[in-house]
Amino acid sequence: MTERLEAIEKRYNELSLELTKPEVLSDIKKTRELSKESSELEDTVICYKKYKQVLEDILSAKEMTKDMELMEFAKEELLTLEEKKLALEKELEVLLIPKDPNDGKNVIVEIRGAAGGDEANIFAGDLYRMYSRYAEKQGFKTEILNSVDGEAGGFSQIEFMVKGKNVYSKLKYESGSHRVQRVPATESQGRIQTSTATVLVMPEAEDVNIEINPSDLRIDIYRSSGCGGQGVNTTDSAVRITHLPTNTVVTCQNERSQIQNKEQAMKVLKARLYEQELQKQEEALGTERRNKIGTGDRAEKIRTYNYPQNRVTDHRISYSSNNLDRIMNGAIDEVIEALITEDQKRKLAGEK
Repeated sequence: MTERLEAIEKRYNELSLELTKPEVLSDIKKTRELSKESSELEDTVICYKKYKQVLEDILSAKEMTKDMELMEFAKEELLTLEEKKLALEKELEVLLIPKDPNDGKNVIVEIRGAAGGDEANIFAGDLYRMYSRYAEKQGFKTEILNSVDGEAGGFSQIEFMVKGKNVYSKLKYESGSHRVQRVPATESQGRIQTSTATVLVMPEAEDVNIEINPSDLRIDIYRSSGCGGQGVNTTDSAVRITHLPTNTVVTCQNERSQIQNKEQAMKVLKARLYEQELQKQEEALGTERRNKIGTGDRAEKIRTYNYPQNRVTDHRISYSSNNLDRIMNGAIDEVIEALITEDQKRKLAGEK
């Protein structure tokens, strides 16, 4: 572990030096690449420096135990320092887990109402609001790329981007089927109904070389539907793009012009194709995909939101919380942190 940490610290120092050179600073692309690499190493280097300082302090405290007057104080100090050393070793173990190369990326989230008709669409709207409020609390920015309103409220489909630092590392566990159990507003007999909505979280593919041959695309232009105004649904501005080799279809109708809708649709298409490529790679690895927390498959039931009991249960890690009201208002940190902790534990166990 020490050899790896020394190599990381050496590389971090090299990057810091490179980022002071005028020829590097004049190259925006190079500066961005080196800054990103430096940022990824920074937490590990800071922790390692703390660890080395604790080791030095332990040696000093051991020397102090030879002095009769300072012996008792030194022994107490040693106990405290040994605890710090163990805590920092555990932190370093986690920091040295191979990182997902997509963790630092922005994401495109797609939510669809599934089983349950109008109630499923309403639930899809609730999930969108939950993620939006979570993003706001985290200082992330959200932007709707495309949406199709549900007749009774919510969305039959909505795609939105979340931008910020390490967004994918937080939201990547959300892909799958989300189930809600509650009495719908449309239910006159007060019966509890079970409905589902699917969530797909895709890393933004902007800085990834996704080759799309224009001849592989079929682009259809049509009139937007749903709530309009300001010319949105009075002109032929909606765009549907079909990637013929994979039969991947993307639509966008939220913007006022064909050009804007096409740009947004291409963002989603690139993310979809990138996600498909990632799934192929992971399936080829076999056991690694099975050991992950969830496969990202839409059919996989990952979480239940039980309104009568005010409970949220994540089935992948058998985690339950009786704070459904807070969670639906964006406080999903506790669930996400539990998933991250379990994922790290499984990866550490796998390495051992």
